[in-house]
Parts: sequence; C-alpha cells; structure tokens
Amino acid sequence: MSERVSRDRGSADGSTGANGRNADPLGRIRPRGVVPTGRWTGMAALALLPVGLGVLLRHPPLLLVGALGVAFAAYARGDSAPDIDVTIERDLSDPTPDPGEEVTVTLRVRNEGDGVLPDLRLVDGVPAALATDAPARLGTALRPGRTATVSYRVTAIRGVHEWDPVHVLARNPSGSRERDARLDAGGATTLRCTPELEASASLPLRGLTTVYSGRVPTDVGGSGIEFHSTREYRHGDPAKRVNWARYARSGELSTLEFREERAATVVVCIDAREEAYLAPDAESPNAVERSVEAASQAVPALLDSGDRVGVAAFGPGDCRLDPGVGDDHAARARELLATHPALAPTPTDERFLPTTWVRRFRRWLPADAQVLFCTPLPDDYAATVARRLDAYGHAVTVISPDSTADDTPGHRLAGIERANRLSRLRSAGIRVIDWGEESLATELERAAARWSR
Repeated sequence: MSERVSRDRGSADGSTGANGRNADPLGRIRPRGVVPTGRWTGMAALALLPVGLGVLLRHPPLLLVGALGVAFAAYARGDSAPDIDVTIERDLSDPTPDPGEEVTVTLRVRNEGDGVLPDLRLVDGVPAALATDAPARLGTALRPGRTATVSYRVTAIRGVHEWDPVHVLARNPSGSRERDARLDAGGATTLRCTPELEASASLPLRGLTTVYSGRVPTDVGGSGIEFHSTREYRHGDPAKRVNWARYARSGELSTLEFREERAATVVVCIDAREEAYLAPDAESPNAVERSVEAASQAVPALLDSGDRVGVAAFGPGDCRLDPGVGDDHAARARELLATHPALAPTPTDERFLPTTWVRRFRRWLPADAQVLFCTPLPDDYAATVARRLDAYGHAVTVISPDSTADDTPGHRLAGIERANRLSRLRSAGIRVIDWGEESLATELERAAARWSR
C-alpha cells in the first residue's frame, strides 16, 4: 500500500533513519567483548614480500622495509584492546516537551581509567520514534580524567520514549582489536510528551443511544427540538407543547411531540496492528499516528456533548478504557492516548491474535455502544472487523486515514484495493470517512452534510 514503518529501520551509527526514526539493527547482531577488526589481515604476508625480494636481490633498503612491516604486523597481532573504564551522563533540555518542540540532548563521557583511550566511539541509544537533527555519535581520543561531549536535538512526538544503553567501542592504538560494550548512561533517560486533547467539529453519530439525554436525535417522540408528531392531549401536558394553532382552528386540544435527543456510548477503537503502521512517504506520519490524532479530537468533542466515551486499541497489548464521562475520565483518556505502549509511534514485537481480540472486545463492549473505528484499512481483515461489529448491533463509523501513495504500480494497486474496501463498507451501510490531506474537522463537516441529506 505504502511505506511501512519498520522496527528495524535506521542506521547503526546513530543517524536518523527513514521516516525520521532511529534504530540500531546491527547492534543486536554485533558480537560484544573483544573483537578483531581485521584491519591488518594479510599484513604479515605482504611484509614478507619485500623481505624475500631484499634477500634475493641483496637490496638492504627492501630488506629493511620488509622487516619494519613484519615488526608492525607482530605488534598489531599482540596489541590488546583497551579496557572501557568510562562514565556517561545524559542530559535533556526539557524531559516533558510539547509535541513538535525540539529537545537538546547532551551526552558526556569521562575517562575514569589510568590509560589513554586512543580511539573511543559512542553511539547514543536514541528511541526509534524520535528524529534527530544530526547523528547521535562521538569519536574521539580521551586522556585519563578528561571529558568529551556531544549534543544533538530531537523533535518531540507523542509518547514515552526511553533511551537505550550507549553503544561504546574502544580500539587499541594499532586498530587491530576493539572492545564492544553497551553502557547505561546516568541522568535523564526518558522523554515524556503528552499532547492536549483538542476537540474537533461535532462528530455525527448514528442512532444507537442510551436512555440519558444528549444530542443524538431519535425516532422517539417527546421533548426535544425537531418536530416529530402530534397526539391527543393528556391531562398534565405542559402548556408550551399544546398545539394552539390547531385549537384555534378546530377547538380540539392536541400535544406536539418532538424527537427526543439522547446521549450515546461511543468506543473509539484504533487499529494499532503492525499492518497499520503505513505512511505514504518517509517524512509523513504513519496511519497509527493519524488515528491517534483523530481519537484525540473525537474524544473531547464527544465528552463535551455529554456522550459516554471509551477507548480501545485493535492491536497487541491490553489497551482499553471503559466508557465514562467527566474531566477525570478525559484526563485518563489523554494519558492513555499519549503514553500507552499499544499506541506507540512504532510497532511493538508483541504477538497479536486478531480473532481472540475480536472475541474479547465483544465481551467488553457495552451492548448500547457505537464504535468509531480508526483504521487505514490496510487489509481485508480490518474491513471484516468493521462489518462484524456492525452486524452484532454496534453501529460502526469508520475514520480511515489515507496512507496510500501512487509513485509505483504496486502502490497504485494497493490504493485501488483500499478504495474497494471503502466501497464495500459503504455498500454494507457503514458510515465511512475517507480522511485525506485536509483537516479532520473539514472531513467531518463534509460527511455530516452528506449524511443529513
């Protein structure tokens, strides 16, 4: 469909990988401890050549050059890797920034040993979801008791981001051997970014409601705003609902009925499977990020209108918030959307069984709950889940961030498959919002106008 955000994306030298993310895939497979670099492999054999020529031709300078080469090869072979006796401190300029803010990260390394470290290299364990403005690495020689510093900046995005241990390499003077280690840094190791919930335009809901008063029009006559019907006057009916125009014409008393408006229970469900981590290009946010953004706008809008709201993630991890109302509930929803591992900006390694999830989700879902399903529809199973929940009586509305691209035949084919899934959902009577590049508020207003016709 489009570019998939991978856990293994990025470079081993601490530089920023694709989609603005960092990762250290080689670090997981690289041997640790003392490792030969292979830099001088074949040096001894090469040095013997001028020795042989010098003897054969009786040429002392060639013999001397060869002897020096052999001596250096012997030195490189016997040279051991230095011990890594250093302390590392990390400092963040702001450990709790707002989304989009730049945070300066300063890494300091101090040589606590008695010997010189002639070739010391460090790669900081930048969280995979954070983009850096420069490679988070340092290469230097360090005398005993001296300190070296490297600084770089990261752009804050939603979530709790933990730094991995620092990857440290120390080579001997000849460069023939190196010692490889992962060291924990002191100081700050966590960046926490919790965005505020910002209500978008009023979200159009379907007719499944609770018994409580709200804003969703029903087919039940009673008190409300929109005219529904008239009925015979009953003793005790309020005077303001008496049809006085009819009484003036015929002298008969009748009572006006309006559509009752009731509150709804809505569960915002986010597709957070690995298949949903799609982006049209390396610089764009992936579909899970956009789905969380949609939920962050929908949840406060629904709470403001008096509806009961819950949150769940269709993915690994038990990410659920029971439907509720009130400021405390809004704070819990904000914390869950910002920091729950199941909604992390990059996919997790946890195993996921979608069929089991659907069965448990149905048991947890209140009988009168609607489902607002945020999914890029990366495969047929997402559409199947939407249809199945709708068939079980939970009115489903799909908000689908468009993560497709059209730069290759394969991407265009994936776009066609997604369009077909959208079409089949609409044919099944499910409301679908195809969220493109415009703001979600614009798409919601356009959808509300279309559904009200």
